[in-house]
Amino acid sequence: MRIATWNVNSIVPRLPRVLGFLGETAPDVLCLQELKTTTEKFPLAEVEALGYEVAAYGLGRWNGVGIVSRVGLSDVVRGLPEEPQFDGAAEARAIGATCGGVRVWSVYVPNGREPDNPHYAYKLAWLSSLHSLVASEISAGPFAVLGDFNVAPTDADVWDIALFAESTHVTPPEREALARLRKLGLSDVFPRPLKYDHPFTYWDYRAGNFPNNKGMRIDLVYGNAAFSDAVKDSYVDRNMRKGKGPSDHAPIVVDLDL
Repeated sequence: MRIATWNVNSIVPRLPRVLGFLGETAPDVLCLQELKTTTEKFPLAEVEALGYEVAAYGLGRWNGVGIVSRVGLSDVVRGLPEEPQFDGAAEARAIGATCGGVRVWSVYVPNGREPDNPHYAYKLAWLSSLHSLVASEISAGPFAVLGDFNVAPTDADVWDIALFAESTHVTPPEREALARLRKLGLSDVFPRPLKYDHPFTYWDYRAGNFPNNKGMRIDLVYGNAAFSDAVKDSYVDRNMRKGKGPSDHAPIVVDLDL
């Protein structure tokens, strides 16, 4: 089975790239983040024409998640149980489904903005709700949480840690939230680098960041033992970050022998 995850940074303008990725890389399951559209406006017909089922969850412009699968799509859940809201509004940041016997969750963790911003407290509360969800489902066979976590697990996961000293994504509370997830029994499926020493997944659009590999590893695949033990290969598809009009993230592709 091949499972991938990708923050597409708006599904509508990125649709040709997504369709090309589905056709060329042929994942059995693709988790999507940052759709920037509503559930109703997801380009369903185009994806289904390639033989995939779709479960989407979008409430507006700034978030949205989805799962597309050609190996079945059942037990779909939109949102986390008892997840917090921001400014009194729900956000579409998590969707779960069972695909080919694997339980997957596509997640788009809040950015946090700055450590003194209310969005940072929201981020930590949201990660706490994710912890509760994982604790309730981790024992139900192969299980993985995939997506844009907006947290770099270690200093090696950013291109220059000195530049992030006062920033979100690397603060101790955020990293401790990831460590708490791992303590439940999740492993970080670390992608192998195909060109550079570090398999970054995100590069800011500023000129030179991508070709100079000034990036971050904030897109993650966390799997339980039944999932992680089946992993045969994993990599960051840097080609999807190249060319005209890409997302600022690249997909992670994971091959499993289940």
